Amino acid sequence: MEHEKINRIEELLAHQERQIQELSEVAVRQGGEIDMLKKHVFRLQDKIGVLEDETHASGGKSLSATEIAARDKPPHY
Repeated sequence: MEHEKINRIEELLAHQERQIQELSEVAVRQGGEIDMLKKHVFRLQDKIGVLEDETHASGGKSLSATEIAARDKPPHY
């Protein structure tokens, strides 16, 4: 009887260790994703700031989608 209890406790401990390892891996992966998303948000905030500055510089007239595309086209065009 005592041996069965010890075996059961060992099984539970092994299961918990496995779950802890899996959760740790998820946390590490999510941390990387959060870092990537933060960088993306900062880039978007910078773009918004530039667009706001350009809007103010142009006397409050916002650019059309065509004007923005023409302004931001790659140099090989």
